[in-house]
Amino acid sequence: MAQLHGNAPTNATPEGRAGLGRLIGAGLILVSVVLLALGAYLGPYSYATATPGKLTVETCTVDYKYRSSSSSTSSGSRKGTKTKWCYGTFTTADGSTKDLNAELRSDALYQRGDVLDAFKAGDTSYQQDHGWVGAVAVGCAWWFGALVPLGIGILSITTGFAFGGTSDFRRAREAASQGLLGTVFVMIAVGVVGFVVSLLVTFFV
Repeated sequence: MAQLHGNAPTNATPEGRAGLGRLIGAGLILVSVVLLALGAYLGPYSYATATPGKLTVETCTVDYKYRSSSSSTSSGSRKGTKTKWCYGTFTTADGSTKDLNAELRSDALYQRGDVLDAFKAGDTSYQQDHGWVGAVAVGCAWWFGALVPLGIGILSITTGFAFGGTSDFRRAREAASQGLLGTVFVMIAVGVVGFVVSLLVTFFV
């Protein structure tokens, strides 16, 4: 008598999915740590170690970059971005060094002879100086952004949530306490709002 063999299940077992979820959670937490480090480096650290000075504007230009829209190629429509650049002479605050060919990305088109607060962040890299408020705001944008993967990572590593659809989320929600879910949702909400506010601060300072 022939024996019937059932087909192997195509879906991962709950235990296997939970193991994958914890692995994903560990990866997301690692990503959040990297974002926190980048925020510290690109924000306060870079500003504290930069060389302050002034840029005397010689000229300013606008750099246009266009890309065609795939949905409207037939009509020839193109979307573009524009970046403002100013060129001139950078002089350090103590007057010891001058760079006659300095350039920086600016927030406006300035007139020849205008003097901008600027700092030298590298060998040839210059940025407008928005003070400590701007530097901390840049760092905060990265730090708040890090809360989103951190919150999701904590949920995944605690409950095994592996982004496997509705059933996986339902299983993770049942495994998580109300306190954990509330904490994760608050972290994500604070991260998104803080990120947006930080970007607004960097734009207006």
